[in-house]
Amino acid sequence: MAKLPDHVPELHVKDIHVPGWLGEFRNFLMRGNVVDLAVGVIVGAAFTAIVNSLVKDIFTPILGLLIGGIDFTNLFITLRGPHLATLADAQKAGAVTLNVGLFLNAVIQFVIIGFVIFWVVKVINRLTAKKEAEKPTTPPAPPRSELLLQDILDVLKTEAAQKGEAPKA
Repeated sequence: MAKLPDHVPELHVKDIHVPGWLGEFRNFLMRGNVVDLAVGVIVGAAFTAIVNSLVKDIFTPILGLLIGGIDFTNLFITLRGPHLATLADAQKAGAVTLNVGLFLNAVIQFVIIGFVIFWVVKVINRLTAKKEAEKPTTPPAPPRSELLLQDILDVLKTEAAQKGEAPKA
């Protein structure tokens, strides 16, 4: 190993001060709900790719055919610059455009995602309600202290009955 120059002090691991918040941050990241959130974000990203394809490759062409063959991706308004046939060509030429078709695609994607999430939550709520209904309705056992007090009262009543006294409740 190369020797450090004389003006550079040698550091040891025990000499390095680790801030307390670093340990707290590590504990925060390792909590179950943060890991669940990370998994949710990853699944959400994959779901977004599926929805994007569904809108772009299936719904948009069908909707375009239904309303007269309009390709939403090329539905735009040129504000300044050359008026070209496609959005890609207009953007290459430096034209300033309002991308109405892309906005419509985003709205369609939002509606689809909202619709799917609605049904997922509805199914989860139905399953949760079934589990709630299946739970036994037996009352919970009384606390241990109550049971001990009842035992003491029973012993006192028994002793009082043996002595011929009336029990005091």
